[in-house]
Amino acid sequence: MDRISYLVRRLLLVIPTFIGITLVCFSLTRFLPGGPVEMRLLRMRGQGGGGEVSASAAGSGAGGVSSVTDEYRRELEAQYGFDKPIYEQYWNWLVVNRMGMKLPSYEYPNKTSWQLIKSRIPVSVWFGAASFLLTYLICIPLGIAKALRHRQLFDATSSIIVFIAYAIPSFALAMALKMLFCGSLDWAWDVFPLGGLSSDFDAVPTTWQWFCDRAWHMALPIACYVAGSFAMLTLLMKNSLLDQISADYVRTVIAKGATRRRAIWCHAFRNALVPIATGFGPMIGVLFAGSIIIESIFEIPGMGLLSWNALIGRDYSVFLALLALTASFQLVGNLISDVLYMVIDPRIDFSKK
Repeated sequence: MDRISYLVRRLLLVIPTFIGITLVCFSLTRFLPGGPVEMRLLRMRGQGGGGEVSASAAGSGAGGVSSVTDEYRRELEAQYGFDKPIYEQYWNWLVVNRMGMKLPSYEYPNKTSWQLIKSRIPVSVWFGAASFLLTYLICIPLGIAKALRHRQLFDATSSIIVFIAYAIPSFALAMALKMLFCGSLDWAWDVFPLGGLSSDFDAVPTTWQWFCDRAWHMALPIACYVAGSFAMLTLLMKNSLLDQISADYVRTVIAKGATRRRAIWCHAFRNALVPIATGFGPMIGVLFAGSIIIESIFEIPGMGLLSWNALIGRDYSVFLALLALTASFQLVGNLISDVLYMVIDPRIDFSKK
């Protein structure tokens, strides 16, 4: 019963946490300079007074933009809803416009934020899920193997490889792989495509052809993502298992006649997974957020690249919608981590927290 009440409290805590995250970020987009209104006025000045102008600017001539900037600014603020109090703007964004999903994009007025995000979700899910599964499928067995061969040649050799992969920045690794295996240089191997997600087929591809083509395009981006994230998880798995193997209860199990293999796999292994579960839930947010750097280098039209373009272009309606979606999945992921704690180790007591 205590566990259920704890989960209920955590679930209720999600609401104020989400409001706090989005309210702070929403307020920053309203008070920081260089917003959509300023960007609109700059584009107008760059056009020499052409483009859209207000009715009051008519007849002011080619140089009329500078003379009606303040008046036109007020019209633009009213058009974007910036003339209302901040609490009313936030309420409209959160409730009326469904976390900004119904708002039109500032850069693409003919599309709403949700329409832009919806087209990128499958790409980010494909990229994130494949990277997530490969990371855990590599890290957990590798961490176990390193723990069982602690201070042996395999442990030392794999540690060198792990730390080298971890030390290389993801953008540097992505550029190096792209130069070496995408034919960017005359002496490089032309094995993988330069970017994108699919090839141009002459006919409708079969499911297997589509899958192989998608895997071919995603091989290098996923390799960059896994190389940058698996070092910490591998060492965490190794150190966690070593701590459990050296614990008193493992020695007690062995003293009672159990083999070392049985003590490790039936007792220590399950408890060693508890720290691994910490990162499992938050990784759900990564599935949908994508990777800005990797998506940019390999020209992958995912949510990471969309959020970067929205931030650079001051398209705050899309950026805030992406932030709300990512924060929601991140908070849900934290709840999943708590549930995994209970499943992996029922001895964990949350009643006093």
